Amino acid sequence: MMRFRLKIVFVFVLCVGFLSCAQTHKREYVKGRNSFNKGWEFVKDVNKSVDELMNRKDKDVSWEKVSLPHTANIEPLVIKGDQWQGTCFYRKYFSLPKDLSGKHLGLYFEGAMRVAEVFLNGKLLYTNLGGYLPFYVDITKSVEFGVDNCLLVKLNNEDNPVVPPGKSLKVLDFNTYSGIYRNVWLDVKDPLHISNEMEVNHIAAGGVFVTYSNVSEESAKVHAQVDMKNDLATEKEVEIQLELIDETKAVVGSSSQKQALKANSTAKVNTDIEVKQPKLWSPDSPSLYTLRIKVLLKGEELETKDVKIGIRTFSITAQEGFTINGNPLYLRGTNRHQEYPYVGYAISDNANYRDAWKIKMVGFNFVRLSHYPQSQAFLNACDELGILVMDAIPGWQFFGNEEFQKNAIQDVRKMVRVDRNHPSVIMWESSLNESAMSQDFMEKSHEAVHEEFPGTDVYTCGWKDFAYDVFNPARQHAKPPYYWNKYEKDKPFFIAEYGDWEYYAQNAGFNQKAFQDLSDEERNSRQLRGFGQKRLAQQALNYQEAHNSNLQGKAIGDANWLMFDYNRGYAPDLESSGIMDIFRLPKFAYYFYKSQTNIGESKLKQFAEPIVAIANYYNDPSFLNVKVYSNCEEVELLVNGKSAGKQKPDQDKNSTHLAHPPFSFQLTSFTPGELMAKGYVNGKVVSQAVQKTPGEAVALKLWIDESGKKLASGCNDLVFAYAAVADKEGNILPLAENSIQFMIDGGAEIIGANPVDAEAGIATVLLKAGDVSGNIKVTAVSDGLQEGTLEVHVEQ
Repeated sequence: MMRFRLKIVFVFVLCVGFLSCAQTHKREYVKGRNSFNKGWEFVKDVNKSVDELMNRKDKDVSWEKVSLPHTANIEPLVIKGDQWQGTCFYRKYFSLPKDLSGKHLGLYFEGAMRVAEVFLNGKLLYTNLGGYLPFYVDITKSVEFGVDNCLLVKLNNEDNPVVPPGKSLKVLDFNTYSGIYRNVWLDVKDPLHISNEMEVNHIAAGGVFVTYSNVSEESAKVHAQVDMKNDLATEKEVEIQLELIDETKAVVGSSSQKQALKANSTAKVNTDIEVKQPKLWSPDSPSLYTLRIKVLLKGEELETKDVKIGIRTFSITAQEGFTINGNPLYLRGTNRHQEYPYVGYAISDNANYRDAWKIKMVGFNFVRLSHYPQSQAFLNACDELGILVMDAIPGWQFFGNEEFQKNAIQDVRKMVRVDRNHPSVIMWESSLNESAMSQDFMEKSHEAVHEEFPGTDVYTCGWKDFAYDVFNPARQHAKPPYYWNKYEKDKPFFIAEYGDWEYYAQNAGFNQKAFQDLSDEERNSRQLRGFGQKRLAQQALNYQEAHNSNLQGKAIGDANWLMFDYNRGYAPDLESSGIMDIFRLPKFAYYFYKSQTNIGESKLKQFAEPIVAIANYYNDPSFLNVKVYSNCEEVELLVNGKSAGKQKPDQDKNSTHLAHPPFSFQLTSFTPGELMAKGYVNGKVVSQAVQKTPGEAVALKLWIDESGKKLASGCNDLVFAYAAVADKEGNILPLAENSIQFMIDGGAEIIGANPVDAEAGIATVLLKAGDVSGNIKVTAVSDGLQEGTLEVHVEQ
């Protein structure tokens, strides 16, 4: 019997760790790196002095208890050009034991938007300009021991023409959300220690800098430069010991080097390790090593630091394209903005990993960081999963004054220093994207990269064909569609964006005659999932056509615009040319790209399996084209159990250079029922897909997106929770728009809109785990439908 319900739900979420209210956050800080993410207080839009904000007894300010990462404002799903901008404050009371007196103490902020002033006990210690790169604050001489210290961070994310990207939010193509939105760490070290790369302003130095030479399958040399800092008043001789540890935990190489360090000075200690039969890193086989660095003084271990590395060598030339470890590879990629709905940039390390997982799962071997440096968590995931990266400084259609340019060059240097050891990073976009840069700036930005990363395996890139090692234009930067196929200069080039603007502006000369029943708006690539299958099919065709065209030229690779939908400062709507929507749900174009992966091309088998996907809901008598995306040799389509034929891949003009063209079937009539596509390799079925005509809406079915990382407690972890409107067989109704209410029982909460309307049959909320592990229950209800429930385990 159908159950009809009307529920009014009040959800109270109690997070362990917030119980301390304004008390000092108590914990034991140990030697090494300590998480500093918990025990913060937050307030915005207050007109108070620093001294007043340090007063814990001031009842005029209502401090909110928060942990990091944190956003200063929960935004609507579609911001409509009205993102919050202003000043906010973060406050943390902490106490350090007296036995840490004499240690070096530093705070490492991974990211805080955009101008940060850091005060300790009322004293301004540091001002940082820029929201996308880390900064380091030495608190050794300012902290007090055995008593409460007050750390206050003042943040302002308002328009600032001297801080890259510089452009006003109202005319910017992305949003600059506020908050301490990445991790903060407390480093506890001896006065004699490995410097942090942001602690010292050393060119091509600071921290640990790893490079490689003589790389082959037989052997390789790993070179480690360790930047040591001696804050003592006497000279000391240190010993640097290196161990190279493979993925089985075996030590495969070691070395050591002694070095005298003068009082109150720094010195670079260089040590090499020879490796026999190294496991080389590549997108298809992303083998990682741990380089363990130990610092010893008279035999006593002062510090141990682990750096994840990947041994590889690569080259980029106009003649041979991109090669890695001597093997040619076409860079098949995408662009990524780091934004999530509601919370903006404030996403957990796990959430960053899940984005990388999706990029790898769809078959891309490359991602461009548009248009700013992104988190270490995301780059670590690219290292682990095998995704090549174009790193980029903050910039978009803005070239500011001398102070702006100085800050942009400093961003170049910081970007290289913090990201140089990632094996995934192969190009440095030291160009301000689509900006009218001067010749002098381009030369300086190019030179800054090579100064910070001397030697081989380093390439700058820029959207202007001038100073940079690699030219990375977008298709819309010239006369489409075939201009880049005729590029003849002796410089490698990479197509950094394609598939969006040339179709949106419809001035590209591309095929816009297909789907003549669609309006101009319907033919472009900016299509929300809820716009329907005809428009999603057109978006997929646009990407197919442009990618196929790119493959005909001399480009070393291409990156579509883009992976995920996102908000723009200047726009009243979502930028919807993503192949997944803002909730990370796939559109038809997702399956086109997934089908371009060769079966078995990666040792990570889940990323290179046979695929068959049907791009038709089979619910519309007027939509009789059935496109099947597959990397199989042949596909057979069965309509209501009867074969409609077995086919080879398409051979039309949009398929001439694809690794795996789609399979197109044209139905003569529509009879509700079932489409089944079977993929064949060597005459055997290796994969299949089914699409059924959905029946009457009966119930809700729920799932969450964990994408390689389980939902975890204690780290502000976020996952998307989905509720689909389904018929009695579980088929999703792609036209359903029901309002759906989500409820949580257990240590978690919902961020953002709730209830929420289904789009293309699926409603989505953002689920945030609390501080306690265990099971939580997610329930979804909607008028006239059976409720859906899901039990989720939150890991420690």
